[in-house]
Amino acid sequence: MNDKNEEKVVTNQSKNNKRRRFRPKNKPKQEGETTEQASLASKSVIDNFFAAEQAENEAHTEPKSQNPRPKKPRNNKNQNKNGENNKPKEQKQESQETKTKTQEQKDKPKKAKKPKKNLPAKLNGNEQWQQDIASAMVANKAVHELRLEPMKYLNSSEHKIRITPLGGLGEIGGNMTIFETETSAIIVDIGMSFPSESMHGVDILIPDFDYVRKIKDKIKGVIITHAHEDHIGAVPYFYKEFKFPIYATPLPLGMINNKFEEHGLKQERSLFRSVEKRKPYLIGDFEVEWIHITHSIIDASALAITTKAGTIIHTGDFKIDHTPIDGYPTDLGRLAYYGERGVLCLMSDSTNSYREGFTKSESSVGKTFDAIFSKAKGRVIMSTFSSNIHRVYQAIEWGLKYNRKVCVIGRSMERNLYTAMELGYIKLDKKIFIDANEVGKFKDNEVLIVTTGSQGETMSALYRMATDEHKYIKIKPTDQIIISSKAIPGNESSISTVLNFLIKSGASVAYQDFSEIHVSGHAAQEEQKLMLRLIKPKFFLPVHGEYNHIAKHKETAISCGVDERNIYLMSDGDQMEICQKYLKRLKTVKTGKVFIDNQINKQISDDVVIDRQNLAEAGVVMIIAQISRHGAKLINKPRVISYGLVGNKQDAEFSKEMQEILTQFLSNVKEELLKDGRLLESQVRQVIRKHIFRKVKKYPTIVPIIYLM
Repeated sequence: MNDKNEEKVVTNQSKNNKRRRFRPKNKPKQEGETTEQASLASKSVIDNFFAAEQAENEAHTEPKSQNPRPKKPRNNKNQNKNGENNKPKEQKQESQETKTKTQEQKDKPKKAKKPKKNLPAKLNGNEQWQQDIASAMVANKAVHELRLEPMKYLNSSEHKIRITPLGGLGEIGGNMTIFETETSAIIVDIGMSFPSESMHGVDILIPDFDYVRKIKDKIKGVIITHAHEDHIGAVPYFYKEFKFPIYATPLPLGMINNKFEEHGLKQERSLFRSVEKRKPYLIGDFEVEWIHITHSIIDASALAITTKAGTIIHTGDFKIDHTPIDGYPTDLGRLAYYGERGVLCLMSDSTNSYREGFTKSESSVGKTFDAIFSKAKGRVIMSTFSSNIHRVYQAIEWGLKYNRKVCVIGRSMERNLYTAMELGYIKLDKKIFIDANEVGKFKDNEVLIVTTGSQGETMSALYRMATDEHKYIKIKPTDQIIISSKAIPGNESSISTVLNFLIKSGASVAYQDFSEIHVSGHAAQEEQKLMLRLIKPKFFLPVHGEYNHIAKHKETAISCGVDERNIYLMSDGDQMEICQKYLKRLKTVKTGKVFIDNQINKQISDDVVIDRQNLAEAGVVMIIAQISRHGAKLINKPRVISYGLVGNKQDAEFSKEMQEILTQFLSNVKEELLKDGRLLESQVRQVIRKHIFRKVKKYPTIVPIIYLM
């Protein structure tokens, strides 16, 4: 019976036995227990094990019904009037209750039998070894946090540094950044970029140096990371105006020397300061160390810039190549050293932020060269960036393997290769080289031509060969041409033009037919992650790339544990203030691009470029008229000449319409206008401009020439 029935029996006891308490000396065992033991004995060993466990659980969950203590005797309903108990009936009643309980237990749904878990001893407790484990867990967690964020608990705002990019953001190229304290400043890289097709007559773009002029008294030097054009291309134009020491490793200084010779700046070489890697140099308030990294050019460096505010790591352009041509991989140990010390801010290359995995090694290009050279039956003409010395070196090595003489064509290619050989970065016998005028003396299968023009530059050697304008080299149908590069954004059209000329000549062209005909010099996502994990910066500024590139790099940084609040996506001109406590944008300084004509190595005025664009887009109208001052009469009918507005067939009719309008206007011109020639020309422009816009929806350049007789 259940507990309710038991309570019912107790309430029905007689008053005479209410105070009586006794325990029988020899109470028999409960039938329920006897039944359970009997059933356990009849089962297998395994069943007995789980049944015992179940019985133990039921003993805990139902203590009242399974209470092993003997119960007190209670009076039943059949009690006599004299107060005597009917003992046989009582025993019968008790037996009936026990049977009912057993039946109820059988009717209950059986609980799922849980296997006994073989659990180890608890690790939490008061024993000494358990306390040691708990303290080690806390200590290791603190170590991990400090290891991953060495500057987490440093929040001083006493010392500050300002970072101002003047180029290299929102574009590929033109890299230039200023680091500034209250008393001194340094400039990192002064690069160039390529113009768009609408910038007629413009060869290169350089940063606007307006902000440099404002703080020139604070500037203590120029720092160069590597010798690519997008990092040193604007240096000669900068040094035509400013005179600061220039710090760099030997190869960048050697290539800058070549530029200074071309621009007549030989006397400025006294400002050269050669540096050693892994050695800090004190420049103003900055301690600068060059750290070796791998890139698509020899002798590239990252920078560790240490100030009172903290250390800033500037990667420059980089990739992590474990098998470089010269055998000098990225100095990961030195980067990790600064990471362990604590880095305030990381500025990292974002060019290949969308590329997953790792960038292939430069050495992988050699296999492609081998495959092409082995099949080539005529001349091999290889074009790449003039600064990619290791690429040129590999092509020459495979050319020598197939018994070919080497002809280097292109002024920049010749100078850079000679500089690398002179400094000892590559070792080649000068006897293997021949001049362009000697190519005809050898069989076609004995010649390798290495040249510039991989970006389709109209003045390059490859372009002149393709258009039959080169003095010594003409493209033959048997030639094998290799363009070992990829298009810089904006150069796709010019490269396509060169390809069309080369294919029309019948030559075989290998451009993107092989996956490893060109490998990038920039880090892919996994290399970016490695850099972020090594440096572990508190703040992060992605640089070198278009906005979508730096935005993608931000996502990578967040996945590597950098707080999103500590990342800022800069644009050119954004001046950032940084200290241990915060990173914020202070203001925006003036930036822009200056147009350069390489034919004269001089700047082109902005208004000149704008005029060229207007002429190309809207055309030009010239007006010639003669007016008598006395009487305000036209001496002859005005003459109108237009270019770029209408076709030749419509030009006569269109000019006649404008002549009639001018005749009507000038015949009724006010005498006041005849006294001011400029005001009269302005009025003529307005009249003609309105008519042209109604007819052709254009605003051409209007040039009025009015003679007052």
